[in-house]
Amino acid sequence: MATEHGDERDLGRSLKLLWGDRARPARGRPPGLSVDRIVAAAVEVADGIALTEGLEALSMRRVATHLGVGTMSLYRYVPGKSELLDLMLDYVVTPSAAHECGGEVEAGGWREVMAADARGHWRLCMDHPWYPFVDQSRPLLGPNTLRGLDSLMGRMRAFGPDDRTLMMMIGIQYDFVHALARSHISELRAEARTGLSSEEFWEQQSPTLIRVLSSGAFPTMADLDEKTFDFSYEQLFEFGMARLHDGFALLLDAPSH
Repeated sequence: MATEHGDERDLGRSLKLLWGDRARPARGRPPGLSVDRIVAAAVEVADGIALTEGLEALSMRRVATHLGVGTMSLYRYVPGKSELLDLMLDYVVTPSAAHECGGEVEAGGWREVMAADARGHWRLCMDHPWYPFVDQSRPLLGPNTLRGLDSLMGRMRAFGPDDRTLMMMIGIQYDFVHALARSHISELRAEARTGLSSEEFWEQQSPTLIRVLSSGAFPTMADLDEKTFDFSYEQLFEFGMARLHDGFALLLDAPSH
């Protein structure tokens, strides 16, 4: 479930901050403090509490404490948490290796281009486990985000899809990665919160499951191969991405292309 990014944010201020209007306040500026330093500190705080307390625990006060300054000092640079989240989202989106190897990736075909982008987003979510929990239903396109999208769109155009189709492909893949990442991170958060590993969680259910499956009421489930549930989230990610791309192939690899 996405959170923490409501309509109360000041869109104009966020856009100005994203695109370079980061003028320092004339008075009361703590030495060394800047928008970039505040954003970097906020990312460090969010990374540190994402699995234990969640993004809801991130606050301007907490970021200020991390920086060793008064909370009001931050408001001279950033209006509030919602605008800070806009800056954080763009800050962590750096071009992946795929964006920088251009022709080498393109030589492998569109699957390699899309797979590199999907894996880059997966790593982003794993490195910053708060990221997929921010409501991005109305995203603001900052410099890093727009640069990455421009690069991906530019490389994928060579394979034939029109811009509208391509944008829908990217959107579907983006939603798939973030939904699976949220599930994975939610499980990690549950483990951190309860102290009970996933294996221990299922072991506690084992006696009950063995009893009910032996009753004959669930014959298909009772007959499942013992390796049915033996896969990791990373394997699930790779499997789902490949099947998603199989669907794209019906369009991109059709004779007309």
